[in-house]
Amino acid sequence: MIVASSANAESAHAIAMHGAPRHAATFSYWPYVNPSAPKSGRLRLGVVGSFDSLNPLIYKGEAASGVREYVYESLMARSADEPFTLYGHIAATVDVPDDRRSITFQLRAEARFADGKSITADDVIFSHGLLRERGWPFMRSAYAKVGRVEKLGPLQVRFDFKPDGDRELPLLLGLMPIVPKHAIDVTKFEETTLIPPVGSGPYIVQSLEPGRSVVFKRNPSWWAAGLPTAKGRYNFAEIRIEYFRDANAQFEAFKVGDLDLLVDDDPNRWSRGYDFPALKDGRIVKRDIATSTPAGMSALVFNTRKPMFADQRVRRALNLLFDAEWTNANLFAGLLSRTQSYFERSYLSSIAHPASVRERELLGPHATAVSPEIMAGSARQPASSGNGNNRANQREALNILEAAGYRVKNGRMTSDATGQQLAFEVLINSRRQERVILSFSKSLAAIGITLNLRQVDSAQYEQRLKIRDYDIIQTHWQSSLSPGNEQFNRWGSMAADAENTRNYAGIKSKAVDAMIDAIVAARAADEFTSAVRALDRILLSGDYVIPLFFAPKLWVTHRATLQRPEVSGANTISGLDLDTWWSNEK
Repeated sequence: MIVASSANAESAHAIAMHGAPRHAATFSYWPYVNPSAPKSGRLRLGVVGSFDSLNPLIYKGEAASGVREYVYESLMARSADEPFTLYGHIAATVDVPDDRRSITFQLRAEARFADGKSITADDVIFSHGLLRERGWPFMRSAYAKVGRVEKLGPLQVRFDFKPDGDRELPLLLGLMPIVPKHAIDVTKFEETTLIPPVGSGPYIVQSLEPGRSVVFKRNPSWWAAGLPTAKGRYNFAEIRIEYFRDANAQFEAFKVGDLDLLVDDDPNRWSRGYDFPALKDGRIVKRDIATSTPAGMSALVFNTRKPMFADQRVRRALNLLFDAEWTNANLFAGLLSRTQSYFERSYLSSIAHPASVRERELLGPHATAVSPEIMAGSARQPASSGNGNNRANQREALNILEAAGYRVKNGRMTSDATGQQLAFEVLINSRRQERVILSFSKSLAAIGITLNLRQVDSAQYEQRLKIRDYDIIQTHWQSSLSPGNEQFNRWGSMAADAENTRNYAGIKSKAVDAMIDAIVAARAADEFTSAVRALDRILLSGDYVIPLFFAPKLWVTHRATLQRPEVSGANTISGLDLDTWWSNEK
């Protein structure tokens, strides 16, 4: 981690995880925004699902979209044209010593909550303690690495780290949401609530219909409007988020003009569903938007806590039986790509990259955890001709299952040890997931394997995930160009048996743990990239999932009155960045 120097030799305006911050202390605004964008108009967005809470900082309940992004702020702001660099926001400057064992924040005197109260060191200390004890599991884990918090003045606070603190911790504290001490009832914080929260962000919650809509109104007195980190952003006077029971209802609302923008993830609809007047006469714009954000891993996930899936050979055989080419061509109009990496669509992916010298050094004690093909960068997910004939992969799968102690008897894939048929359940909470699962079940049935599909409501689904009561689930792990401590929550051994973590597969691997340690300990960009690719190789070699698909670009349709800065995909990380859009509607 490199700290950028400012006029004060002991303070800095920014922190970069690797290398130096791109923008000097004198920068006026981000290069990917329009600083003259009008502050007017309304943006109407849609979300599939529902909500029962306005508290996005706790695990309980389903929080309304937008509250964390629009209402709460952090001490520092992330730059969208750098993988992991933070710039002072509520904090004017930071001080990180060479040993990275602490961080000191100097707050801006003008920083205010929406109710006009100043943001002080007491609020920062309160926020840390509250979220460490009562926030999301990943918050509790990260913030618990702080050994001591010291108030150095009304606007200055210092965090000293425990021995298990890592190089990412100063940045995680910089991104910590700051809540008002005077407006929080600690005893009720972990309960769901529909009372509009008090934050310091650009918007306030103006109104809501529980489970149906929430309206954010731009705060005309927002204290940070003139900061370099805020100019040209948050341009809409009002943002309204509507909730829909399914994606089709959301699309119909967009077609009739009830929504202003739609990010589509249905390739069939994208290729054939936009033949309506508003698109033809130019009121609606349809575009592909390039993005350099990693696609992450979308997959069917094996619960390796289950005896049948504890055997990696069974997992590998089932992956061979998934006919991705036929599925893509017949269910997704051939517009999707097969996910090959946990960091798909980015330079952090290990695919097509032979392991570097640095990677081989990291993997040395764990060499057996990576297959030779994946180490060489030549491995790919099993492929077929796409014509529905997956016989070559089927034969290989049968050989693997036989080696694992299974044989077809009376048309049923049967365990030699137990005499039981190989059968399992796929747990889903959306009918949209059915097509892929049902197609897969037919491939399995051809060799005597039974797949049962079980759909439950969202509450039941979350409860079963919490107690690990499932055989296979379909999920998506989002990714970024700055993976760090959250990887422990997804793949770390300590998260395998803990509740409310995202280690759905139940991975317990010393090799995985070692690579995550290397990621958060990396001092330079090349060390970091090597550690991430090494982690990718180990996860791929473990056959923990059946990778599904991703869209190469973002599919976006919007009203022609919405405008966005014209910047190349290389200049921003996400490619969408709605907080930089504006309306030119009169």
